[in-house]
Amino acid sequence: MQNVVLEENTYEIIKDYKNGYNKDELINKYTDYFKDYDYIVGDWAYGKLRLKGFYEKNNKKCKEINNIDNLDKYLKENCAFDCAYFVAKRK
Repeated sequence: MQNVVLEENTYEIIKDYKNGYNKDELINKYTDYFKDYDYIVGDWAYGKLRLKGFYEKNNKKCKEINNIDNLDKYLKENCAFDCAYFVAKRK
């Protein structure tokens, strides 16, 4: 899979559904808000990339809303039906 460096963190693109990963868009949207998250999920709605941070369940900052184990629920309830998306895991 591909890697991308965002500020001081390196991420591996572990899922690229429907070609949702766009390196330039991710770099443009990324802010230091996401630097502590274990995962960044990007989904497309109305031609715009939206980012959301997630944690591993053993991370002390993990709550139900940002637990990567609940990714399917997030995609189903908060994203456009069958939208393009990607998952980036911090290395």
